[in-house]
Amino acid sequence: MDSDSRRTKGTVVHSAESTRSSPFPDEVLERVLSILESRKDRSSVSLVCRDWYNAERWSRTHVFIGNCYAVSPGMVARRFPRIRSVTLKGKPRFSDFSLVPDDWGADIHCWLVVFALKYPFLEELRLKRMSVSDESLEFLSLNFLNFKALSLVSCDGFSTNGLAAIATHCKNLTELDIHENDVDDKSGSWLSCFPENFTTLEVLNFANLSNDVNFDALQRLVSRCKSLKVLKINKGISLEQLLELLVCAPQLMELGTGSFSQELMAGQNGELGSAFNNCKSLHTLSGLWDATAAYLPALFPACANLTFLNLSYATLQSGEFSKLLAHCPLLRRLWVMDTVEDKGLESIGANCPLLEELRVFPADPFDEDIHGVTEAGFVAVSYGCRRLHYVLFFCRQMTNAAVATIVQNCPDFTHFRLCIMNPGQPDYLTNEPMDEAFGSVVKTCTKLQRLSVSGLLSDLTFEYIGKYAKNLETLSVAFAGSSDWGMQCVLGGCPKLRKLEIRDCPFGNAALLSGLEKYESMRSLWMSSCKVTMNGCRHLARKMPRLNVEVMKDDLRDDSHAYKVYVYRSLAGPRTDAPPSVLTL
Repeated sequence: MDSDSRRTKGTVVHSAESTRSSPFPDEVLERVLSILESRKDRSSVSLVCRDWYNAERWSRTHVFIGNCYAVSPGMVARRFPRIRSVTLKGKPRFSDFSLVPDDWGADIHCWLVVFALKYPFLEELRLKRMSVSDESLEFLSLNFLNFKALSLVSCDGFSTNGLAAIATHCKNLTELDIHENDVDDKSGSWLSCFPENFTTLEVLNFANLSNDVNFDALQRLVSRCKSLKVLKINKGISLEQLLELLVCAPQLMELGTGSFSQELMAGQNGELGSAFNNCKSLHTLSGLWDATAAYLPALFPACANLTFLNLSYATLQSGEFSKLLAHCPLLRRLWVMDTVEDKGLESIGANCPLLEELRVFPADPFDEDIHGVTEAGFVAVSYGCRRLHYVLFFCRQMTNAAVATIVQNCPDFTHFRLCIMNPGQPDYLTNEPMDEAFGSVVKTCTKLQRLSVSGLLSDLTFEYIGKYAKNLETLSVAFAGSSDWGMQCVLGGCPKLRKLEIRDCPFGNAALLSGLEKYESMRSLWMSSCKVTMNGCRHLARKMPRLNVEVMKDDLRDDSHAYKVYVYRSLAGPRTDAPPSVLTL
């Protein structure tokens, strides 16, 4: 659950003041606590005394559960009786890389059954990496009469039939956000299931669905929903159809376009530009699949107020990208593909002084002939974007000196995720390990919360992390390290560490067992393709019975090597729905 409460063997421990009564009436205290929005603040408040604990319990309307197996649905319902909004995460993040079995678990249905009994007034459900069936979506649509918002991110197991059930029965729906899911897209007719008198939708995102949708139904829906603020459509929507949607919904604040490459008839290009110009509130633009230079000028009228531009599906070249950025002076967030090369990154530094977040994705990580971006472009961004504090940067080469310059220019990084795509790649100029690069990151960026390391790294990198990264919460490591000492340094330092993800590293049992005192305060540990053995995992499970220690194996007869290990704290005990390929120790 989201509580960061102090725990001893899974039990919430209250301070010595817990027996004292609060000087405030319950009604006043609940009203004051309801103002708090931060999960951490609410969890801290609940530890002050018993009265504050109860007031926080009764005033809580939203709960965040970072691991669906950390607690049971019944525990949540007993602790918080008035929940109207639930955010729930399931499978480990490495399921995105196909390292977790398809039938691993994280089924939402058992949660929905409890929620239907305890929270019939539930309004919002936001799921990430959960297994969701059509039956579960139909159950949801029929059992929560005032249901308003459904967000599914990186989920699987459902089809457009389930979406049809939501559209048919959720009369008060304001948000339907289907993002990066593995959906069985049977047909585009599900949009026709919204009743003709339905007008409440504010957010609609079906960008990752593959089939064409019923455009007439979509256009009628968009026309009816005058409060629609977010519309993200899939690649099947043409430029001509996009133009018609923009005319229907000039009030949009976030837009995900369809394909941006079809030919328009004479005069329609100007009409498209006029339609964008009429979207005075637009601040987020994404999609632009297969965007061509001919139609990019149509976007220019809408660019002046953009704060988020997502070009992660648009293979733009540096010239056209630079022309587009010249019209985007207010950008705070930018996602782009490495086809823009270093010249494109230089244009970011020249045109986006307010930029806070940059993500650069590889167009083809397996094609080594693609030049992509280098440290030169990254450095250029850092000189022009001094507010930068979140970066995800895929590249094929990097130097220690470049990273040191980048963090000197932008010392407020909270998220620094550098992905050098060739495993074990050293500083390509000096042939030295990349230790000093990440050493400079953790020494300079004192606010750092998330770090992904890559390249040729020795244990020195992890010594630096353990010594200096005092606010680090999430660390991701791949193809790095020299010995168990590196992981021991991290687990011995980093007092706020919550998630540790490790793959293809030379860490073994000594490293795993060095975290005995740490794991109960963390959310999870993932290790795959390391040197951990089954005996090491069994020893951890015996020493820490409140942890769930799961081993995923393709060959159940192999009782020596533990190929994939997932360790997480749980108040609910071992789960009962693990498939045969997942051993719970």
